[in-house]
Amino acid sequence: MSNKLLVVGTMAYDSIETPYGKVENILGGAATYIGLAASNFGINIGIVSVIGEDFNSEHIELITERKIDLSGVEEIKGGKTFFWKGRYQENLNIRDTLETKLNVLENFVPKVPLNWKTPRILLLGNLHPEVQLSALNQMNERPELIILDSMNFWIDSFREKLNKVISKVDVLCLNDEEALQLTKQKTLIDAAKEIQKYGPKFVIIKKGEHGAMLFNKENIFLTPAFPVKSVKDPTGAGDCFVGSFAGYLMRINKFSFEEMKIGLIYASALASFSVEEFGTQALQSLSKNKIYNRIKYLKDLTSFDSKLINFNIL
Repeated sequence: MSNKLLVVGTMAYDSIETPYGKVENILGGAATYIGLAASNFGINIGIVSVIGEDFNSEHIELITERKIDLSGVEEIKGGKTFFWKGRYQENLNIRDTLETKLNVLENFVPKVPLNWKTPRILLLGNLHPEVQLSALNQMNERPELIILDSMNFWIDSFREKLNKVISKVDVLCLNDEEALQLTKQKTLIDAAKEIQKYGPKFVIIKKGEHGAMLFNKENIFLTPAFPVKSVKDPTGAGDCFVGSFAGYLMRINKFSFEEMKIGLIYASALASFSVEEFGTQALQSLSKNKIYNRIKYLKDLTSFDSKLINFNIL
């Protein structure tokens, strides 16, 4: 088994409007965000995806400069790349999809290159469960860690197929609304317990500006979100989060609950950069020093002197 992180997901172009501006046809897609975020950890990353002939060569260069292998990305001659257009309301947690063009994604069948069939970590990005399952079935041996990201559309429309994928993974990553929707539970703790019955040993529940929660059978860990002063565009923040989480685990090559706790801190820090600019712009110019400062800030947010706790005052 090789020390590689394989990402299966979309590469796309987005047009985005928020209360803070508007951009047209910028680089997007789950695999793009995941790959750029994970590349900060200096690991071997490969992407399996599909693009059209219209995909900008400068964007290919931008991604490959981060040491991301695109040999698993199929280019369809004469085809157009997946496109999404959306508008965020004043409450940035609410967005309206204005246009979706599947284009080459409509008939996408993932083709995992031979040298990527034995990754240590397989990250199945937000995609049709059929595509996720197809990629998973192409592995020569089971990866040590399989991480799955999904969303409400797949839960609503392809639940049976999604259940199959969920049963085969180690970590399921959802936001709070999706976790409740998937399980029909009323609390996130009950939702996490229910999800573990489906197969995953670990559950990550993202809560946006309120941080994230990590669960396994015995433990719960909570991390705050980094308090960003100005949010321009939340698109891709969840992909950045899970990509950073996977990147950290791949770098240290340890997958225990304790290491995942630290991975969540890194994920929270890196996702906070993503929302400060439109699209992937912030991820394209990150420095180790910037990341370190946010990790330290998050540590300070959650630190206290346990010696000051006096149980005798109760």
